[in-house]
Amino acid sequence: MKIVVLGDSLSAGLGLPAQAAFPARLEQALTAKGIDVTVANAGVSGDTASGGLGRLDWSVPEGTEAVILELGANDALRGLDPTVTKTALDTTLRKLKERHIAVLLTGMWAPRNLGLDYMRAFNSIFPALASTHSVSFYPFFLDGVVTDPKLNQGDGLHPNAAGVDVIVARILPKVEELITVARAARGS
Repeated sequence: MKIVVLGDSLSAGLGLPAQAAFPARLEQALTAKGIDVTVANAGVSGDTASGGLGRLDWSVPEGTEAVILELGANDALRGLDPTVTKTALDTTLRKLKERHIAVLLTGMWAPRNLGLDYMRAFNSIFPALASTHSVSFYPFFLDGVVTDPKLNQGDGLHPNAAGVDVIVARILPKVEELITVARAARGS
């Protein structure tokens, strides 16, 4: 099973050695469960949902069976119009569906300092798209990590190695579900 994590610095592993980044740790966790998988790191620090869409074709090569779509954090940090983010993610999901690639969409939450209206508009993007495209959904990529200083690097934004391990442990059931969907789609 070939999985690509299409994301930003949260999946790229900013500030961490490559072997401590989310894709590497996820691959280790799946392998430990006896699942034959490679998890490619297509995370680019600073990337937005539109940036991810722009590099989709080369970041998700032929032969990819599943994608974990982890984009949107930089859109929120920059206060980008939520409709721009939603349009880019919607197009990305449509293109992956056309390629018969199973997807796990990970949600992101807007920072509170952007105001309640922005938060509502931004936070609603992810569950709406997961429903529209009938893809697996993990509501908040940083669940259990975001507010714990012991699980984050000094910038307070990026998980440290222990934080990545918490993310992997929490998201693992959804990734296993994704693998089941991808296997069923290819008939194996």
